[in-house]
Amino acid sequence: MLPVFRILSACFAVVGLTACIRDPIPLTERTVEHLHQQAPIRFLLTFDDGPSASSFYNPTLTVLDSLADNPVQPNIKAIFFVQTGASGAGGSEEGRAIMHRQHEEGHVLGFHTSTPRHTNHRSLDPQELEQSLTEGCAVIASISGVPTVFLRPPFWNYDKRTFAAYQQHDLHVLLTDLSANDGKIWGYNFSLRRRSNMVRQLSEVRERIAAAELPTVDGVIPVVVTFHDLNRYTARHAREYLQILIDSAHETGVALAPRPFYDDSVQLQRAALARTVKSSDEPVQLPGVWNWIWDHNSH
Repeated sequence: MLPVFRILSACFAVVGLTACIRDPIPLTERTVEHLHQQAPIRFLLTFDDGPSASSFYNPTLTVLDSLADNPVQPNIKAIFFVQTGASGAGGSEEGRAIMHRQHEEGHVLGFHTSTPRHTNHRSLDPQELEQSLTEGCAVIASISGVPTVFLRPPFWNYDKRTFAAYQQHDLHVLLTDLSANDGKIWGYNFSLRRRSNMVRQLSEVRERIAAAELPTVDGVIPVVVTFHDLNRYTARHAREYLQILIDSAHETGVALAPRPFYDDSVQLQRAALARTVKSSDEPVQLPGVWNWIWDHNSH
């Protein structure tokens, strides 16, 4: 358990992200030189916590419509990390129907939770975790027709025990490079400075790209971006977020592929697999305060 003071500090830090974003890391001549030796980037979009079961302005449907039809690039494909047991998400008839649509439109379904709530996997005992993974993956496989490949732990949190359980199910952990700060955590679900947030985070990722820390797949470097499709604010601004990502690449000096987003499901899955965490001991870098909260680098 985290000490109370750390949780409270994290609350203030995360809320602060909505109002106070640090300036982007300055682009140096040395970084520019190293960037010229790297492939261009392509944004790999992911969405957590859905699909929404709401019958009123369903945000997941709005996100799907925006990915299919927008001024930037038509028919963008994404990975949706779903909650198969939540009544307000994939545990409902409405949610399952949307999951079928997501699959039919070429999106990839990944595992997030199969519990009634957004439960941290580390709080589940071994039998509960095993049941959760088995049942959730079975639901996803019944829709996609293939074994479930990708998993994103709730709150990005895992340990050696839960990671070993994922591996037993041939599940690959995909974290993120950029986050819209739109998760329904600690009372907020939006970013007041969504543009400066993306620019700052991408400037940090740019330094990793220049240092050749990210893999090249099919001629591009996949940069993982996370949103939450249960969030109506995100849904209303989905097309704007696509443009913000492109603008952020230009502002930070990162070269974009001619197709800045994935629109091919097979390429999307290859790229995602290359970005997954290979070992529970592998140091990872999450945006914002998440590394500090979970101390992933100590795994």
